Amino acid sequence: MNSFRDTIPTVDAQGRRVWMYPRKPPTGRRAAKNAPNFFALRSYLSWFLLAVLAFGPFIKINGHPLLMMNILERKFSIFGIMFWPQDFPIFALAMITGFIMIVLFTAVFGRIFCGWVCPQTVLLEMVFRKIEYAIEGDAAEQKALNDRPWDQEKITKKTIKHSLFFALSFVISNLLLGYIIGGDALIALITSPPTQHTGGFFALLLFTLMFYGLFARFREQACTFICPYGRFQSVLLDENSLVVAYDHKRGEERSRLLKGQTWEERLGIGKGDCVDCNLCVTVCPTGIDIRNGTQMECVNCCNCIDACNSVMERVKRPAGLIRHASMNNIDKGEKFSITPRIKAYSILLGVLMTALIALLVTRDSISMDLLRMRGSLYQTQPDGRISNTFEARVFNKTGTELRGNLRLIFPEGELVYGQDSALTLLPEQENKTLVVVLLHSDAITGRETSMDIGLEVNGRIVDHVKTTFMAPESAVQRRR
Repeated sequence: MNSFRDTIPTVDAQGRRVWMYPRKPPTGRRAAKNAPNFFALRSYLSWFLLAVLAFGPFIKINGHPLLMMNILERKFSIFGIMFWPQDFPIFALAMITGFIMIVLFTAVFGRIFCGWVCPQTVLLEMVFRKIEYAIEGDAAEQKALNDRPWDQEKITKKTIKHSLFFALSFVISNLLLGYIIGGDALIALITSPPTQHTGGFFALLLFTLMFYGLFARFREQACTFICPYGRFQSVLLDENSLVVAYDHKRGEERSRLLKGQTWEERLGIGKGDCVDCNLCVTVCPTGIDIRNGTQMECVNCCNCIDACNSVMERVKRPAGLIRHASMNNIDKGEKFSITPRIKAYSILLGVLMTALIALLVTRDSISMDLLRMRGSLYQTQPDGRISNTFEARVFNKTGTELRGNLRLIFPEGELVYGQDSALTLLPEQENKTLVVVLLHSDAITGRETSMDIGLEVNGRIVDHVKTTFMAPESAVQRRR
């Protein structure tokens, strides 16, 4: 009875792949009239998410992409705000905050992210699967088509389907590339001949083949084998978490509804509301039987809820035999409550979000790094002064060109840089210049002297870097 706990429905006893043929979830006239249709709600949300995917690289806020993760050039744009490698603490805190948010959301609602928002599920169920239904028909028709010999109809349908799958995979690869290089660069890349960027073209083709293989063949195995979230959720759920659950107290003992049998007669002999139609299993994209309880493979897509509600309506029983509920709600009739663990997650999330907002508000639009020239410690000048050479990297995160100056704040000495008396800080770029610091022996306090160099823009020190000035032992002895 409990074989589902040590096996998965997508693999047989010999370890071979079991192909999934999920039925279309009930919609329209087939859907229950007295209960929400979750597949329709998911479809509306998916249309929005697909629109974001399609137009996101080309939407700009303050001249910046809505979302861009340009790892190659180390430029990142989130909701029109540009971030650079110097903003790594913000990124790290944002990643931790996002992780805690997922932990809290999972502890309360289970794996609902996978079924409603995950790009893998949205693209597979709302795009590729619908194309497959339109060309090959519902589950039974698809299975019959795959089992029949290769005739003209099968070749035609398979050719059309896989051609569309490959074309869509190519489009998805281009759109995801747009989130890396930006919409303008993507348009320039598309409109230029492939011979001008053969390396990028073959990389794009490789990603196209990867997405094609994912959505045409690998499918639900990405959720059950590769994605760690299913295993991760098992340590986050408890008896109070709201999950897609089967009300076994109401449904058992399951059996077929006999012709002419009234519900009073059925319930009187110990039978439950579950008529064992198996529809909740046939619509599941991962092939599980939700009546066995919460399982790792469940992605909370709610197809089983829609299917069960449609059956309950036809047999004149209340909806909700399968519903969003906690184990405490089903077993003990308890309502959802905020547990100490949820409170702890919420407090931690609040603290992290407050810190993240504070970092974003106080984030400098201009920053500077100072690196000692490689292989160079110090030089003794003809006038007896000691010099150290650095490379200043100034990051102008704003969208306007600025003029700045470097100032030696401490100790007293001379600072020389570039060819001009002022630095030209190009917008949204890293600006580099060589910096030479010259100190007299009376300003040197040892082999390593503390030093502070500031960056001045519009008469205000916007950033400063503390470093050390290296000097020879002879300069230190002269000072003594």
